[in-house]
Amino acid sequence: MALYGVIADIHGNREALAAALGALERRGAERIVCLGDVVGYNADPDECVALVRNRCSAAIAGNHDLIALGRLDFRRCSNKAEYSLRRTRRMLSSASASYLATLPANTILENKVVLVHGGVRDVQQYMVTPAHIAENAAFLQADFPGARLCFFGHSHEQKVYEIAHSVSEVPPDGKVHLRKENAYFVNPGSVDASRKRSRKLAECALFDSRAWSVEFLRVPYDGAATEAKAAVFGYRINPLIDRLYSFRKRLNPARRRSCSRA
Repeated sequence: MALYGVIADIHGNREALAAALGALERRGAERIVCLGDVVGYNADPDECVALVRNRCSAAIAGNHDLIALGRLDFRRCSNKAEYSLRRTRRMLSSASASYLATLPANTILENKVVLVHGGVRDVQQYMVTPAHIAENAAFLQADFPGARLCFFGHSHEQKVYEIAHSVSEVPPDGKVHLRKENAYFVNPGSVDASRKRSRKLAECALFDSRAWSVEFLRVPYDGAATEAKAAVFGYRINPLIDRLYSFRKRLNPARRRSCSRA
């Protein structure tokens, strides 16, 4: 049993990752785990891979990591994601790619806590409704018998879903005490806030497996520096290329994205 720091959706944002890791370590996190999407969107993929490799006791692959490696294609990507990931593919070092290639699709902590990126069986699924959670709770029970808690990322929102007789959403405010007789799906939020329109804060969570509780953190970071680097090093799509990508997808239905937020 331990106090875990839980991070997800870093997306090459070194400033946000450093802020989140610092906050978790100041709060006494004994181990840090990563739910994937180490790269994508921002200009420091290698630096973020190195930090995850050195500071995380467990990490899994997200869809952006798999796309950067060429293991997934761009069909479920937004234009912005596809453009930045094409840049990531060109810039990612062989050492970083080798590390990302070792990451599993999921892992288990203490025999009862499962880490996934998107859905339990689909790394690119957005779990954003009670129906999604109910479906994945059944998958969790079938694939990981005895698991009572699943941490997931991908949707970039701090969430707690409780499964008893039905699925209910618990406000992710402060410290949330979990009931051991129920099952839970918990999203720690996104380290990278470049997709968010409100104040740019690096999101993460503390999970206490002794007390069976989750606490959500939101930490300021230098978002201006992140955006400046992303623009200078070619990770931000311009309007002309955005229109070109959209036109190409209209011409080729097989390339149309099935989810606009990937």
